[in-house]
Parts: sequence; C-alpha cells; structure tokens
Amino acid sequence: MPQIGWFEILIIISIAIVVVGPKDFPRMLKKIGSWIGSIKRYVNNVQEQVSNLENETINNDEDLKKKKTTAKDKNNDQE
Repeated sequence: MPQIGWFEILIIISIAIVVVGPKDFPRMLKKIGSWIGSIKRYVNNVQEQVSNLENETINNDEDLKKKKTTAKDKNNDQE
C-alpha cells in the first residue's frame, strides 16, 4: 500500500487551494471535518450495537447452559 508523505500532502493541499480558492478552502476543510465526524459517530454507533448484541448472545448462551444443567440435575434426581 502506498504511503503518503508530507510532500505529497503539501502538493494535494496546494492543488486544493488553487481549485477551490483560498477564500472557500477553510469552509471546505470544515465541511470535510464534519463529514468525517459524522462517519466516526456512525461507525462507533454500529460498533456499540454489535458489542451489545454480542453481549446479549453470550448471556443467552450462559442462561441456556444453566437451564440445561438444571434440567439434567432434575432428571438425575428423579431417577
């Protein structure tokens, strides 16, 4: 995977300033920053939901194992 160094970043910023214009460049950076923030919040929300689902699944599995061992114990006691 290619790596981007400081010189390449400087070239990209220079081209962006020429294309967008020096007056609108800060607005563009602010908008890009807000998009990145929105994406990060969305990804964190999805990760949290997956984690909660995983925890619920683990808890359900543990409950099923407890019920299974309890049922086995009851069957053994009846015999």
